[in-house]
Amino acid sequence: MQYPDTQVCIAAMELARDHSPQFLFNHVMRTFAFGRAAGALQGARYDEEMLFLGSVLHDLGLVEKFIGEDRFEVDGADAAAEFLSKQGYSDRKIAIIWDAIALHTTPGVPQRKQPEIALLQLGAGIDIGAIPRSLVTPNSVEIILSEYPRLGFKKAMLEAMGTVVRRKPMTGAINLMGEIGRVQEHLPIPGFCDIVMHAEFED
Repeated sequence: MQYPDTQVCIAAMELARDHSPQFLFNHVMRTFAFGRAAGALQGARYDEEMLFLGSVLHDLGLVEKFIGEDRFEVDGADAAAEFLSKQGYSDRKIAIIWDAIALHTTPGVPQRKQPEIALLQLGAGIDIGAIPRSLVTPNSVEIILSEYPRLGFKKAMLEAMGTVVRRKPMTGAINLMGEIGRVQEHLPIPGFCDIVMHAEFED
């Protein structure tokens, strides 16, 4: 898989690789690949370097070095912004990447914002099963998985997220309407674990 080989992209990839377990590093790389593939089919115009940086850094909040006191998405966005600032990256671009990372688990919002934000969520969403993988071609899926295999991603990802939320349980109070629908209204709204475990991928 080709990716932007600028100095900042290489440094970001090395940061993610150095601090992430292999299953998570493969996920962030697949996120970029799926986002780029979906963007190509949509004819999207976007900054590929920014999409790569947001994608490869989007789960820093799940790794020990960068776990803070906030939601993992915000911890990750803060860590990415600090890293990019030290690299001398543009403040304007950092702000967009911060939003892309902080919002990547928030349904309905990224698709109303800049294309880099929308495509990061598409890429991550396709990989976890929240967004149909039919948004990319079967050939793209095969190529991406062959280069960055899932390595038991479903179970490993849920365990990694569980480790984080046990340390700071209140950050799990994210989607209030989903909980109300399931608990109070008894509606068949799938939870995140259901979505991940039923993703259209063999792990």
